[in-house]
Parts: sequence; structure tokens; C-alpha cells
Amino acid sequence: MRAALHPYQERCVRWLVEHEAAALLLDMGLGKTLVTLTALCDLRLLGEATGRILVIAPLRVALHVWPAEIDKWDHTRGLTYSVAVGDERARSGALAADTDVCIINRENVAWLVEQCRGRRWPFETVVVDELSGFKSHRSKRFRALRSVRPWVRRVIGLTGTPAANGLIDLWAQMYLLDRGERLGGSVGGYRSRYFRPAQQSGRVVYRWAPRRGAEDAIHARIGDVAVSMRAKDVLGLPGRVDSVVEVELGDAGLRAYRRMEREQVLALEGRDVTAASAAVVAGKLLQMANGAVYDDEGGTVVLHGAKLDALREVVEGAQGSPVLCYYAYRHDLARLRAAFPGAVRIDEAGAIDRWNRGEAPLMLAHPQSAGHGLNLQYGGHIVAWFGLTWSLELYQQANARLDRQGQAGTVVVHHIVAKGTMDERVMRVLQGKGSVQDALLDALRAEREDPGMSDIRRIEADVQEATGP
Repeated sequence: MRAALHPYQERCVRWLVEHEAAALLLDMGLGKTLVTLTALCDLRLLGEATGRILVIAPLRVALHVWPAEIDKWDHTRGLTYSVAVGDERARSGALAADTDVCIINRENVAWLVEQCRGRRWPFETVVVDELSGFKSHRSKRFRALRSVRPWVRRVIGLTGTPAANGLIDLWAQMYLLDRGERLGGSVGGYRSRYFRPAQQSGRVVYRWAPRRGAEDAIHARIGDVAVSMRAKDVLGLPGRVDSVVEVELGDAGLRAYRRMEREQVLALEGRDVTAASAAVVAGKLLQMANGAVYDDEGGTVVLHGAKLDALREVVEGAQGSPVLCYYAYRHDLARLRAAFPGAVRIDEAGAIDRWNRGEAPLMLAHPQSAGHGLNLQYGGHIVAWFGLTWSLELYQQANARLDRQGQAGTVVVHHIVAKGTMDERVMRVLQGKGSVQDALLDALRAEREDPGMSDIRRIEADVQEATGP
């Protein structure tokens, strides 16, 4: 597939090509990964970046997003890569591999630097995806990367939230770009120049506040290395950006999924899961993609937490901006509430008012509970689909709770999709690339009678029976 970049993305590519130290401060959904890969390919064609490239990213992003993006586009597919994630043997093998790009999760940066100690630093270019993950000057990851910064020729920092907790967070991130050239060589100097104590006890300062004019001064200092774009500025309003967040079930989860798909029966933890018809199979497979499935006695068998991990990253990436999460099954709701104790359910007393005041960082809703008539556009602009629905009407109405008149920001809709599962069929329907009937016929054709339209309606009825608002 050939990538057709938007004009703003082309500007960002040029920015990265022209600056050896550069930060892209882009909203979620604006394509930071594609922009960066395109710039790296252009630099290699120009002979400006021929050495090895290190990409540092959050764990799930390192495992799935960067490899998938490299493989997806015609102009990036020529890059070879290794992924230094997992046990030490796997990481060491990826580090030693003769590849153009080595991708590592940020938790292993200190390990990587230690492995390279005493020999030549092997990476000419370093890309830090979610640069805000290095905002603490006390963290091991920051200190490790700082120690090798003199031997890195080109640094690219990517984030949509560089100062979610205030400008005080910028120093460490900028230091990794310019080694203190713009904001000073020490965090103490940065604080004393631009901030004053706002809350302290004796000599201990708990909170810093910018001095008068500090914000403009800081922006002016970093303006030649950082470019910032907000979705509403480049895409216009009303607007919406759709994103697919891919997860993998793992070997055990995928084996169980394939057996249910093939045989319509499964034994999990000594409990039977059977499906009497193609309609029931479809529902079971969607449940399994989400991470759990009802057994024959109505109990819940948990299979994996891949989607929960992906949702954590969405919430973390939102940096305090409220997220509206749609689930499909009651067991989805139970696991979500256990994983996110602070989440509110849309039908709780006062939940909608709390959301619209921006006081509900994560609100959980079933699409049937958030249909016509609810105005949620004042509380946030981020949607996450934990469990997908076959119903295009429910899908459109659920998204329209935020994507409507009065929305102040571009709506970002994240679809958490399990690779190689029924989720991908549903996504094709929702994206208008097929009908419900066609998708289900394709999904369920293997070695059994294809369902007709009556079966499609039974599938929708079974899903509604197993879910409910």
C-alpha cells in the first residue's frame, strides 16, 4: 500500500529531515509513526542517515505498532527491523541482529545502555516514541539515555502531551534533544530561571509555578526544534480521526480461538464452551477476542488481558483527557471495572454530569446505553471501542455522542482490534467495506453451512442477549 500523506504530514517529514534534533508534538491520530518512518526513509535515500536506528516506545507500541507500520507501506517495507522485547536472550539476539532498525520498549533502555557500555554506541539515530515517558530527570531510563546522548547524531522525539502536568516536565525531554542548549544543562537552573515555588514546606518544594512571561519564553526557546500541531488546527472542526489499535492474543489464546472457530467446542480450565450454531460461534469468537468467554453454565473463563493493556495505553496517552469506553459483554464490564477501579459507568447516578464537567477520566458504556439523545460532547473527545458491535446504527449513534455540535476538539475514535479474529470482520463492516451478511458469511464459511440472513439476525439477537446495557 502506498501512503498518501496529508499536507501537514509532508510538512512534518520535511521538519524531521531538516533538523538533527527535532520534536513532533502532535495530537493522537495524526500519524506520528508514519511521518517518522517516511522521514527516516528519505534521510537514507539522501545519504544523511545510513547508520542503525533505535526506536524506543511503550511496550505494546514497540511490539505491534512500529513493526506493523514498517510492513504496511510500500516505501517503508525495505527497512529491516528487530524487536528487543522479552527475556534477555531475545533482547540480546535482537540487539545483535544486522537490521536497519532495532525497536525496544522504554523499560529496557537502561539494560540496553549497560549492554553497550565499554564499546562503541551502535545507533546513529534514536527515535523516542512518547517522549513524555522520559519527563522525569530522576528516572533510570532518562539517566541511561542521557549518558549515551553525546554519541547520537540524530534524535527524534514524538508525543502529543509534552507538558500534561505543566511546563516543569519539559526540561528532561528537551535535554535528550539538545543536551541542555535551550533550557539549560541542569533541572535546577531551569527551575530557578523560569519557575517559583508555589507550594512548599521549609526548603522542600511540592509544586512549582511559572514566573510571569515564562511560558512565552520557554516556547520561544524551543521553537526551532519542536513543531506542534493539534488535530483541530490541521483537520478542522467538526472532525474525527479513526485509529485501529491492534493487539495479539498470544499463542495459547489464538489456539483456543482457532479450535472454537473450527470445532465449535472448547474445554477451558475444565469447563466446557460449546456453540450450537454458526450464530452462537460468532458471538463466542467476539467474546474470546475481547479476552473472556461464557462457559456452558453461564460462568466466565478469562483468556487474556491484551485489550485491557491496550486500553491502559489509550488512557495513559490521553494524559488526563476523559475517555469514553464502549464494551460489548457483561464480562467485559466486570474486567474493566477490576482493571480500572476509578472508572464510572454511564448509568451511575450523576455519571453524565461528572463526565461533562471533565471529572470522569474513564467512563464505561454499552452502545445500547449511549444511543439517541445523550449529549456527552462537553466532557471529552476520545472514544475507545473495547468490544465492537455488528450494528452499524449502534456504532454510529455511540460515536455521535461526542462527534456532534458543541464538541470543542477533534474526536479521536480508537478501535481495539484483536489481530486474526472476528474483530477484523466487524471492522470491515463498520468501515463500509462490506455488509454484515458478507462479513459473517466469509468468517463462518469454513467447513460448515453458510448462514443466511435469518442467521445474521439471530447472531445480533444472541449478542444483545449476552450483553445488555
